[in-house]
Amino acid sequence: MKTTEVYILGGFLGSGKTTLLRNILKQESDAGRKVAVLLNELGSVSVDTGLIGDGVPLKELFDGCICCTIQDKLEVQLHELLTENDLDAVYIETTGAAHPVEVLDGIMSPIFAKRLEYKGIITVVDLLRWRDREELSPQLRQLLAEQIHHADFILLNKADLVSEMEAAQLIYTIQALNTDAVCLLTEYADVSLKSLQGMQRNRQNSHQKLDVHDNLLLTAVVHTFEGAVAQTDFEEWLRSLPETVYRMKGYISFTHSQYPHLFQYSYGMPMYMNEMMKMPLNIVIIGEKLDEEMLIGQLKALEARAVR
Repeated sequence: MKTTEVYILGGFLGSGKTTLLRNILKQESDAGRKVAVLLNELGSVSVDTGLIGDGVPLKELFDGCICCTIQDKLEVQLHELLTENDLDAVYIETTGAAHPVEVLDGIMSPIFAKRLEYKGIITVVDLLRWRDREELSPQLRQLLAEQIHHADFILLNKADLVSEMEAAQLIYTIQALNTDAVCLLTEYADVSLKSLQGMQRNRQNSHQKLDVHDNLLLTAVVHTFEGAVAQTDFEEWLRSLPETVYRMKGYISFTHSQYPHLFQYSYGMPMYMNEMMKMPLNIVIIGEKLDEEMLIGQLKALEARAVR
């Protein structure tokens, strides 16, 4: 019976997991391999779906981490992917709040024991986030450290945003947490598929577990825009956000543009990309101790102001 490779893509919110996934999918397509994707989102709406591309079988899990609340759903979705497609590999992109080892436990079902070849955990580390980790809560610092500790392959991403001296110091602290994983400095999560396929799984650490989720207060706020907003007002709102907003993704319609923009926000830095088609105007806000009512009220106020 043919086995299907399984790769877990982990890393904190905004580290570059989706960029890595897109890079991998292009290389897999060029190699003529059939692959599928399983996305896990904390919110009830995904904005990554449109970034995957046509022709790639996709399943999504919402409203929780694989490891916390939806392991049964994960098994169902994975089973459907395997039975409906003749796959060479499945890539599971986890939410940034996921503990990688518990994600691994989520896919290690007896149902798939002879059908899956688990290849390892690829963790993407945002070097800026890691450099400034002392600004995070103790629980999130622990989660970052655990994501690194249990990785088989570590991408030290956004290397272009730190100096060579800083990068060397950060690599030292990361390798101290995990002496077995391959560490690679990257920009835009650019790595060769061959490198990932050749990684050696960190078996020594593969079944240790730490319960960090009970103390994590990460939440996801989902808002659907009914119309356009002024970009200047939106950016003023961004500047007013608390530091506990770690990540945003979504499609936003601005008053100056016919088509919506793909918006991504990570580590206080916004990024906009023009879209040439109509998209659902959903935005997902992920952070710690968020006031959902306040955030949605502020976004509705931006819409109302644009209509005046």
